[in-house]
Amino acid sequence: MGVKVEHLRFSYDEKVNVLKDISFRADSGDVLAVLGPNGVGKSTLFQCLLGFLRPSEGTVELEGRDVQHMTNSERAKAIAYIPQSAAPVFNYTVLDIVTMGMTGQMRMFESPGPEHRERAMETLRSLGMDHLAHRGCNQISGGERQLMLLARALVQDAKILLMDEPTANLDYGNSYRVMERICTLGSRGFTVIFSSHEPGHALRYADRVLALLDGTVLAEGTPAEVLTEEALTRLYGIPVAVREVDVNGTGFPVSVPYRDE
Repeated sequence: MGVKVEHLRFSYDEKVNVLKDISFRADSGDVLAVLGPNGVGKSTLFQCLLGFLRPSEGTVELEGRDVQHMTNSERAKAIAYIPQSAAPVFNYTVLDIVTMGMTGQMRMFESPGPEHRERAMETLRSLGMDHLAHRGCNQISGGERQLMLLARALVQDAKILLMDEPTANLDYGNSYRVMERICTLGSRGFTVIFSSHEPGHALRYADRVLALLDGTVLAEGTPAEVLTEEALTRLYGIPVAVREVDVNGTGFPVSVPYRDE
């Protein structure tokens, strides 16, 4: 069933609405990209999806249930959050970090057992990261750390994955590797929602796009429907061209900002 948002409004005070009548849905198997300039309300929207903020109006449903009527444990079983990659304070091993994703499935004061660690290893194998299992999390690359956080979310067993700028601060190669992994999750039945400042990620990897501007939905639909030159120019306030690049007989859409002289 995925995520369903209807007529969502949110304000931090009574005078300023950060989100204004937001409606969209992302079904099982969908990869949805959320685009928009800084300050448009993407982070606030994510906080509402996670149930951390209560909307002023409207509803957020996860797998058919209102997120505000779910317990913390029920939310954890429905949706997993993958933050931007950052160096942890403690140099836990990659396997330890991933195993922590199952904390919500354990009884109070229960320690992870062999079955938990094996499940974490299986998830690392599925992402091609099992060779890093016993490496310190501060001794791997930014891209590997982001995939580690993704693995931690996957062992949580939630079918909805919420990713906040998953390629932020990553180099070109690591950004590509992370997005390629994300792209495969939809085919595995996950509902994936990710925010990005790079329209190219939405053009290439998303099934659907939610474009936000001034707290409202500028457009919502397939990448071809939403990411037009006119919409991107309006969204970011600069001229943007959209072209298709042929690589070995396959066309890839790309967006290019340019100077309007």
